[in-house]
Amino acid sequence: MRHVYGPRPVSALLPAITRPALRAHGPALGALAADWEAVIGPALASVTRPVKLVQGTLTLACPGPVALELQHVAPQVLERVNAHLGSRAAQRLRLVQRPPAGPAPAPPRPVPARARERAERAVAGLPEGPVRAALRALGEAVLAHDLPSTRRGKPA
Repeated sequence: MRHVYGPRPVSALLPAITRPALRAHGPALGALAADWEAVIGPALASVTRPVKLVQGTLTLACPGPVALELQHVAPQVLERVNAHLGSRAAQRLRLVQRPPAGPAPAPPRPVPARARERAERAVAGLPEGPVRAALRALGEAVLAHDLPSTRRGKPA
């Protein structure tokens, strides 16, 4: 269906996209997963992840040795989770032993000077601030990603 007044904002599309995932896992889990590192701390967040929050039971995936540690700090974990969610949504922990998600992602490649200069020229007319910085960073990322199919005059 076409929108009568032109393109629709992304925010209008998000409920239809996220509804199936939130229905399956609960809206509290989405909020918890998004801020997991802030809730539980970087050390435990790197080896655990929330999987499900249903009927007061928070299921966490973690490797075996971490599960033993989590059993000892379960009251503190539940307290932090509930403080973050603003309710007593999690009353019990269920630990599922799974290996870590995988290797850490590779660090980003350095941005070529030419791409940095072009991005700076593109935002030169904007006032200093976070919007300009974000647009400059986006421009650098786009310009630095020089795919063969996007080079001038050269086919893929």
